[in-house]
Amino acid sequence: MSNALLDETIKASDVAAYLRQHPGFLSDYPELATLLTLPREQGAVASLAAYQLQALRDKCGELERKLAELTAIAAENERLMLRVHELNVAVLRANTPVVAARSVVAKLSEDFRTDQTRLILFGPPMLPPADWLLQLPEGRAAMPEFADFPAYHEPISGRLSPERLQRLFGTHAPIIKSAALLPLGEMGMLALGSTDPDHFQPGMGTVFLKMIAATVTAALARMQDGA
Repeated sequence: MSNALLDETIKASDVAAYLRQHPGFLSDYPELATLLTLPREQGAVASLAAYQLQALRDKCGELERKLAELTAIAAENERLMLRVHELNVAVLRANTPVVAARSVVAKLSEDFRTDQTRLILFGPPMLPPADWLLQLPEGRAAMPEFADFPAYHEPISGRLSPERLQRLFGTHAPIIKSAALLPLGEMGMLALGSTDPDHFQPGMGTVFLKMIAATVTAALARMQDGA
């Protein structure tokens, strides 16, 4: 039956739908199998059984690839969860605000493979000077490059503009190829920088970034309370 005739009487998609609903159709009408035009493999006409077997193998192969990807993602998420837990423990063990802040920065650098970390605090100085610390008594007004950031209330990640990188990382900005910026409520922000352009990507999952931000925010709240 030509495609033109199919267009006049019944659509090819209707035939395909019918065959899906009646997989035993060729068993009832075996003579039709000899009339079907099957895909060719290396110049020879494949048998229907061989074609179905290959299609099944392809589908199984695709499912195995997807399963491997999901398994890898699950393993990486488990590793990240463990790192977040260790970060929480380090903060809880800290007996002074300075130790708590240093523990956060050290854990982020060592366990989360960040090449540069910046803790930006708004308001009066809370900690002694450090190369990973920006204390801005003027608050958000001192960072006009990020005037729109508080509106998101969500971590952002990807490749920041040179102006933003310079404001965050100073002389280290040229080597930072991707970054994540975590809001810490009204207390400030946490910036993570990587020399790998694909380490922090736009649209990446923010669950773990939010958990890190919550830990740091809680640590800052303890500092303000004088714990």
